[in-house]
This record gives sequence, C-alpha cells and structure tokens, in this order.
Amino acid sequence: MKNDEIIKLIDFTLLKREKTNEELMKFLFKAKEYQPQAVCIFPEDILYAKEILDSSISIAVVVGGFPEGSSNCEEIVEEIRMAIKLGADEIDIVLEPREDDNYPNEIELEKLVTMREASEGKILKVIIETPLLTERKIRAITRMSLAVGVDFVKTCTGKRGGCKERDVDILSYELMRHELTFKECLGMKISGGISEKHKLMRFIELIRKNDSKIIDEKRLRVGSSSLIENLVTIE
Repeated sequence: MKNDEIIKLIDFTLLKREKTNEELMKFLFKAKEYQPQAVCIFPEDILYAKEILDSSISIAVVVGGFPEGSSNCEEIVEEIRMAIKLGADEIDIVLEPREDDNYPNEIELEKLVTMREASEGKILKVIIETPLLTERKIRAITRMSLAVGVDFVKTCTGKRGGCKERDVDILSYELMRHELTFKECLGMKISGGISEKHKLMRFIELIRKNDSKIIDEKRLRVGSSSLIENLVTIE
C-alpha cells in the first residue's frame, strides 16, 4: 500500500490536555498539509480546528471521560450532543471495560444504545480497550457494538496498552462475520502504538486475511499521532 493511500486512512491525533496554543496550531497546519481522513481532538479544540481546516478533513472528537469511559449515560449524552453542536463530524468514545464475568451485559448495551442515539447519525467510533479484555470478552463486546450499529469498533486508546495482532485479527473476523450474518458493512479503527509502517502493514495483512473488503472499501481507520509524519519522511 502506498504512503498516500495509508494517509487517507489516518485519524491524525492530538490528545494532549496540557498542550500549548502553538502546539495545537502546528498540529492543525500539519493536518492541512498532509490531508488525513480526520483529525482526532478534544471538544474544546473544535472551533479553532474549524477555522484552519476545510471540510475535506473530518473533525473527530473524544468524549465521555476519555481516556476512561464514563459510567453515566446522561453525561455521555450531554458530551456527545455538545461536541456535535460545536461542529464535530465524528465521535470517538470509550466503552469502559469491567472485570465482571458477565461482561458485557445490559449495562454495556444501554451505553451503546445511548451513544448511538445521541450521536444523531454522525460517525460513531466505540473504543473497547482490547488490552484489558480476554478474547471472549473482545468478541462479545464487538458483536454487541456491531449489532447496535456503531460505525467503527476501535481497539484502544493506547493509554492502557497498545494494539496487538490478536486484537486486529479478532475485530476484522467479527466484522466479516457480521456482514455475512446481517448484510451490514461496518468498520474498524486500530490505534495504540502504531507509529511505524511495517507494523501497520502487518495489521493490514491480518485484516485482508479475514476480509479484504474492509481495506478496499475504506472501512479501516488508523489512529496515530506520529505515523503520518513518518510516512511523509520516507516518501
């Protein structure tokens, strides 16, 4: 895959609370130059981003207690709706894992339905934090998320562990399974320590093994703050 094709899959990310205005400005002008699929930022940065970026770059916003997911459905609704009101095109939100043996259950289902309804048709990417989950729980929460109709199931924030080959394999298989069962084509986002092209290409190889249409139909997103700059450097 060519570097410019990869860049069009990237959610270029700046999720640093203590950043300066200069850091934010530099990030946004880099995004304007590189033209990724989206920028992934905090809600408070939306208005400034919209001043600099044109509509060719989507604005994805993290809400709901990032990097840990909120347990309060009312809070989730409020934050999602506020982000959309400010101009967010996409919502990234953590579905906080639980250690209970019965995870996931009606608690997660209620949160997922709340997120889907509050997002008002905007692209919804639900972060399931794969590093904290067993394979059984990853498959279960992925199936539940896809059944609710999230647009993308996302591996992790990278704050509590990175993306692994196991996670990519499971998510891409479950997307294939969902499409075969329900005739619905949804997507996946991989993030968490993906800074080098060779690592991404291994992940893409795993995805193609399960369902090449995820790549061909651009139903893959890659969350990274540094991959895009490494790709530009080696172009």
